[in-house]
Amino acid sequence: MYTAEGKFNKHSIIEQYYPLVRRQAFNLKVKLPAGVDVDDLIQAGVEGLLSCVDRFDPDSGVAFSTYAHQRIRGAMIDELRSRDWLPRSVRRNGRELEQTIRKLEQQLGRPPEEREIAAALKIELAEYHQLLLDTNNGLVLSYDDVVADAPGSETNDDEDAEPEAQIGNAQLKQLLIEAIDMLPEREKLVMTLYYQEELNLKEIGAVLDVTESRVSQLHSQAIKRIRARVATD
Repeated sequence: MYTAEGKFNKHSIIEQYYPLVRRQAFNLKVKLPAGVDVDDLIQAGVEGLLSCVDRFDPDSGVAFSTYAHQRIRGAMIDELRSRDWLPRSVRRNGRELEQTIRKLEQQLGRPPEEREIAAALKIELAEYHQLLLDTNNGLVLSYDDVVADAPGSETNDDEDAEPEAQIGNAQLKQLLIEAIDMLPEREKLVMTLYYQEELNLKEIGAVLDVTESRVSQLHSQAIKRIRARVATD
């Protein structure tokens, strides 16, 4: 991995870590709309890997493999965010849905049920379920990304952020943990299986004995509850 001069050998690093780049790209792809090209994710991941060579500090106490893993994934997420593939109307509907959930939760003092949210939006339950599916297409990818667009959130990497930003990120993560803990049990289980156990939608559906489409709806609804709560606190 090093040259005779003790420097990183980029060719050797790409050769060693390329399988990791591909694996992360394909893991990410299964959670994304069909229009996202996995080759673009791989390219972004390779660029992220190469940036590690210039930015890695051997004295930081962090293994290069750990640092590279984070940077590769971060580069892919940045690529996805730059695409912004969701239509404006879908984003607008998603924001309206979050605002509705936030208002209902304040009024009821508990997470609102699906029928209550649909009634507040003045749509049928079937339309509400379709709205969840439509807006779920833009959801990626980790707990931190769940609130990436929430008011007051920061997208800086912790190691690069100013101390004030790091404190803000820590507080945001704590709010996120609390918001997840307040989810209805079934939605909390979906989040746990999806993000921590890394099951795909089909596998979660088998656990819950529901369709993949229903899992997607529950996932989307959980995300919106979390974002609504984080945006209020």
